[in-house]
Amino acid sequence: MLTLFAALAAYLIGSISFAVVVSKLFGLSDPRTYGSKNPGATNVLRSGNKAAAVLTLIGDGFKGWLAVWLAVRYVEQHQLGEAMIALVGIAVFLGHLWPVFFKFVGGKGVATALGVLLGLSPLLGLACLVTWLLVAVASRYSSLAALITAMLAPLYYGISNGPDMILLSIFVMSALLIYRHRQNIVNLMRGKESRIGAKKS
Repeated sequence: MLTLFAALAAYLIGSISFAVVVSKLFGLSDPRTYGSKNPGATNVLRSGNKAAAVLTLIGDGFKGWLAVWLAVRYVEQHQLGEAMIALVGIAVFLGHLWPVFFKFVGGKGVATALGVLLGLSPLLGLACLVTWLLVAVASRYSSLAALITAMLAPLYYGISNGPDMILLSIFVMSALLIYRHRQNIVNLMRGKESRIGAKKS
């Protein structure tokens, strides 16, 4: 029961869409109405407001980190298993993808997934962040960077021989992240994917 309550709380935390909230505070258009129509930092950047994009990125990443960090601290204090941590990580990620507060229209989960990984292991999160940055800088495709990082994240964690439950949760997040980028995959293959910094249409 406690694990389910923690998962529900994490889902609600994940359901806070910083792209929508920050855009409203800055007087910008709803990110669900332009560009990729994805409420995430990359699409907010298309508004031309870099500060709003940075705040969105930080907020979406922070909520993922916070939920997992709280779960890890609780599990350590009460000497519980890793099932709660794994479920909380997935729940906060699902909240971002399908937020109850915003009619279940959420982002693709890159920043929140990174926050979750940082909460699970700072070294794992750093490895994924560096991977994303390298691919993004080289290609200027945020989606390509996210896809490659998603595929490598389980491998990175597997090298550390961590708990199987945590590894499974990372696999699930990676699979969902790739699924949410299915249209981006099509666009990349057709050469129609928008690059980082492209203005909204």
